[in-house]
Amino acid sequence: MKIRSITYFFNPGWPISEEKMHEAGRFLSEAKKAYENEGYEVQTTRIASVPFSVILDDALIGLTMRMAQKLTAAIKTHGIDYAALGPATPEVFESYELIPDALMLSENVFFAGEIATAQKGISLPAIRACSEVILRNRDLKPDGFANLRFTAIANVPAGGPFFPAAYHEGEGTSFALALESADLAVEAFENAKGLEEARKNLAASITSHAARLANAANVLKYQFSIKFGGMDFSLAPFPEESRSLGAAFERLGVPRVGMHGSLAAAAFITEAMDRAEYQRAGFNGLMMPALEDATFAKRAAEGILTVKDLLMYSAVCGTGLDTVPLPGDVTAEQISALLLDIAALSLRLNKPLTARLMPIPGKKAGDEVKFDFDYFAPSRVLALESEGLGGLFASDETFNLKARG
Repeated sequence: MKIRSITYFFNPGWPISEEKMHEAGRFLSEAKKAYENEGYEVQTTRIASVPFSVILDDALIGLTMRMAQKLTAAIKTHGIDYAALGPATPEVFESYELIPDALMLSENVFFAGEIATAQKGISLPAIRACSEVILRNRDLKPDGFANLRFTAIANVPAGGPFFPAAYHEGEGTSFALALESADLAVEAFENAKGLEEARKNLAASITSHAARLANAANVLKYQFSIKFGGMDFSLAPFPEESRSLGAAFERLGVPRVGMHGSLAAAAFITEAMDRAEYQRAGFNGLMMPALEDATFAKRAAEGILTVKDLLMYSAVCGTGLDTVPLPGDVTAEQISALLLDIAALSLRLNKPLTARLMPIPGKKAGDEVKFDFDYFAPSRVLALESEGLGGLFASDETFNLKARG
């Protein structure tokens, strides 16, 4: 298991506060050393801001691109790997359309777009705005890679440490841990003699690591007078079999991920995770990125694993759709229909979901896709069985869905 990110949450203000950036860099440097001393590899350090649409509001929202540029320089100066400026929000609707230009003019800065919350409901205009952002991001680079730094979010609370969905609320500071821990499930199931033993192995492994991580966090929070927000054990994978969530599915007995039995595997693993004891932040579900997991990428390339499958697994505690390669000629209307399903699922089940979709220019369904990026495995473009919405769903309404009791 590795620490994917130590994420520091704060309000950098505008103009960006040099003092706050210095404190963020100092904390993250010390936190990284503390966890490395505990025997954990820390892959990245990150900062997550109050949403840029809140900091700048209507009056200053046109400065979004400048803010992203300044933040790019600031994180480099202070030795921080990545930053998130939070989601565009319907209250400052122009915030959505500024994201592609901000991505083009910045490096290592991530954004999100809010499409639904339990309080405000599902915004059909925001869904369409996010779809347009995805298409404009597609054209920023020949390979469509810019969409790695954008996600649509539904019912996602503040304080989750995984990017691009991470953002902060309020004026205080906090930190949380995003964990790359799919290997814990692979190891837990490897030599288990039965399902109950497999479940206990996984819960015990998570609890054990969480205790060690929390001990270090308790020292840091008193040393820096900072709140510890918790840990996200969403079993994030890496593109090799020993760190593949898909491999864990198949260790349980699913012939190939995407075939029937996969939903049961997803439910079994997340139920085992629920039995672990630790302070939670973020999703704490199954991260099933189509390109980041060696087994998922392979099954998608074989035509066994589909977009609908990944969406279905989200119903039993997946985290949504992540790094899904789509045809380059996909339309905003097709994407909007998919995002509406994500939003509806998130509210009805009262769970956070995201959609990081990656249309690949010049590619069609079934074409090979390969990025020169350590975190991605080769795969194929997935078909999107979607058409534009009509009737009442084509309106500019915002509507709510009550969560099931």
